[in-house]
Amino acid sequence: MRKAVKQLAVCAALVAAVCVACVLLFCRGYTVYVPSEWIPEGERKAEDLVLTVDRPEVLHAGELTDGNGRLRFDLTPGEPGEAVVYISARDGGSRHMQIFRVMAPGIILDRSSAGFTGDWTVLFGAAVMWLLTGAVMLWHFFRARGSDFYTYGTIYYAGFSIFSFASGAVTLSTAVWRVSAPWSCTMFTAYDAIRMASSNFMEISAPLILAFAAAMAVSNIALLRHERLRPQNLLGLLIAVLLVAGEAAGWYLFTRDFSGSEWEGRVRDTLTNTYATVFVYCECMLAGAVICGICAAHREPAPDKDCIIILGCWFRPDGTLPPLLRGRVDRAVAFWRKQRDATGRTAWVIPSGGQGPNEPMPEAQAMRAYLLGEGIPDELILPEEKSATTLENMAFSREILQAHGGGKAVFSTTGYHVFRSGVWARRAGLRAEGIGSRTKWWFWPNAFMRETAGLLYHRRWQELLLLVILIVFFGALSMLLG
Repeated sequence: MRKAVKQLAVCAALVAAVCVACVLLFCRGYTVYVPSEWIPEGERKAEDLVLTVDRPEVLHAGELTDGNGRLRFDLTPGEPGEAVVYISARDGGSRHMQIFRVMAPGIILDRSSAGFTGDWTVLFGAAVMWLLTGAVMLWHFFRARGSDFYTYGTIYYAGFSIFSFASGAVTLSTAVWRVSAPWSCTMFTAYDAIRMASSNFMEISAPLILAFAAAMAVSNIALLRHERLRPQNLLGLLIAVLLVAGEAAGWYLFTRDFSGSEWEGRVRDTLTNTYATVFVYCECMLAGAVICGICAAHREPAPDKDCIIILGCWFRPDGTLPPLLRGRVDRAVAFWRKQRDATGRTAWVIPSGGQGPNEPMPEAQAMRAYLLGEGIPDELILPEEKSATTLENMAFSREILQAHGGGKAVFSTTGYHVFRSGVWARRAGLRAEGIGSRTKWWFWPNAFMRETAGLLYHRRWQELLLLVILIVFFGALSMLLG
């Protein structure tokens, strides 16, 4: 993560430098497109109007011209200060005034539309920065290899790259609109595209979120038809309900009518964007975890391992393996045979698992008996019989591996459990890759949601801190640009 942050800081500095250079080198003035409300009633042609500036030393205004059915005039800066531009009828009737400010080095600020000299460069710069952020994250995601894949960083890269690309696309389209039709796209519209990035992403991703919620509900209902009713078997339905309710609440906040002062409007927008930021953060973390979980379950490590660790779980009282545990052992045996046939290397096998309260023997011994039946030589089986959790599986297996000279390791577990197990392996100091066994389609989503919840709960305080930072950032944008 630190490397990505440094790269993004360098990108931000370069983009800012390019924007400043473009303004200084190519933006000499500011073009004003006259809104219809500026024009005295009954007057619609340039020759019927008079343009004056109260302080010519601060601001020089060109002639009013007609273009594409719109009146416009160009401003060039003088000395810093404020100047008022008046548009009035030639007969001396009604007139309109607008205030502009000239700032060093020769930048003109339009107080009515929040536009300024070279404002398009800021929009394109913001769009490029969003897209670069997404590209850097995606690059780091695909660069993660082996045990380096099993980190919280890959969740961030996978999830928030989607948000960055979507925000970049919205900002880029707004920048193109600002350049191609500046009379219809003011900088207020452009600022909305930036400060409401979370709200915009909620709207863009709503169809996908609702489809995901429906899929979770269907899989959870199928799970309940095969398994008994337990709280942990309702997690998929709970997540589906929360996602739908969250989108509904967001839709209500974004579409309700509002009447009030400018300050009240900023407060309301800030609260709305805060809600959207919280929802989108959870959405991106969920998306990142799902992507990482699916990728981890389908990865195939290179056949160069010295050790294969099998993570244990419950088995039957008669010592036979249920489908879930048998799938893990079969996956390990398949990898062992594939490596032996491809390279001639015979890896040690560490069945890892202690004895539970309702189990007649350690899980490792039950797996050992099955491995012997599958033709794995007894001298290559190194049972680990003390562990009670995944973290202990990894820590105690690491001790056994080191006692036998160390080497490269791979662990075998159920597909939905691979990514979280890889994270725990890194915590235990074991650099190992994972392989996943298949399970029933209706069991996978709900079980994976439990894994994701456990993974994020372990870092709840770090996640909360990052969420607070994002809330402060987008909240400040709402208050400043509202």
